[in-house]
Amino acid sequence: MSLSVAGKVAIVTGSAHGIGRAIARHLADRGARVMCADFDEKGLIAELGEEAYSEGPVRWFAADLRKKLSISNLMSATVDAFDRIDIVVNASRATAQSDPLSPEGDLVEEMLAQNLMTALRVSQMAARRMIDQAGALSDDSAPAGTIINLSSVTARATRPELLGYSIACAAVEQMTRSLALALAPSRIRVNCVAPGSVMSASLQAGLKADPAWREDILAGTPLGRIAAPSELAEVVQFLASDASAFMTGQVLTLDGGRSLLDVVAAPGH
Repeated sequence: MSLSVAGKVAIVTGSAHGIGRAIARHLADRGARVMCADFDEKGLIAELGEEAYSEGPVRWFAADLRKKLSISNLMSATVDAFDRIDIVVNASRATAQSDPLSPEGDLVEEMLAQNLMTALRVSQMAARRMIDQAGALSDDSAPAGTIINLSSVTARATRPELLGYSIACAAVEQMTRSLALALAPSRIRVNCVAPGSVMSASLQAGLKADPAWREDILAGTPLGRIAAPSELAEVVQFLASDASAFMTGQVLTLDGGRSLLDVVAAPGH
């Protein structure tokens, strides 16, 4: 099977910054036609440069994807530009510190709205488009599309100060499995990537505020480094390509071994 995504049409949310931007650029560089979606219009235009004003293989759509109308408009804009939707990457993520003992400060509702519900609604609307497209194909065994979600190692590694975000990431992983089963009869695959120790926009901001944090991350990552966003983009390409044609409902962890490490382990214990 091929890793090629050339000629496919991808929607990448959260593509104005960090990991989402790296994924969008990676897919475009490998021949995909990409709709870059984000709330940050200025960020999208700055990233795309002259491409932002062309009708080429990379387009942009700026809106608040927490609103269903915005998602519907995103689907229509993508089909208008490229005639179809083959790949959806839900890379839009929001992180925030929680007060786990405060109903007002745990931020669970906010994190679920921004991380889970946006990805769910985008996936549902895109899946309907993919199903309609598949109905027009002469080959009823051909893939209809693929959806790739992003969660985090915090879905399983407990950090009380990230209560809301952790709950939302765990929910994204369960959503991935549920949608994978629901959409398998329609030949739509749904998978997830759970990064850790990857240079996201939020991690970059955190390291700028506290440079000493880098050493803690390196000490807690067995491979001893922080991965570039492009390394996560390579995994997304695999999940978007025919090389993973028999894979669905899976969560791939990309963390340099971080989630394997017992930080309190000691000889004889």
